[in-house]
Amino acid sequence: MKIYENLKHFFRKYRNSEENSIDYENVKTILKNDKQAILVDVRSPQEYKEGHLEGSVNYPLYDLERNAEKLLENKENTIIIYCQSGNRSKRALKLLQEQDYHNLFQLEGGLDNIK
Repeated sequence: MKIYENLKHFFRKYRNSEENSIDYENVKTILKNDKQAILVDVRSPQEYKEGHLEGSVNYPLYDLERNAEKLLENKENTIIIYCQSGNRSKRALKLLQEQDYHNLFQLEGGLDNIK
């Protein structure tokens, strides 16, 4: 738990507020220690069916654009967004920031960047 608290402090102080990118190891650490965290796959339902990160929910970018507040009701939850390459997740992150969501992160480089 101490590692997680240190990570939270680090992200608050040093993260790039425009991108909020984190690597997969940090994604796993956050999900392990924050049971309220939500892992969101913003790819299409077909892409999601072909493979996704365990524990993720599929809210395609076009659904978030129309219904973010219904899909992600608590704006204080930690939300980690990912897609295939990072492009759609950047757009989703910006969209959610504009709607006053807090504690937002995106998987740096998307699924393409996971080894």
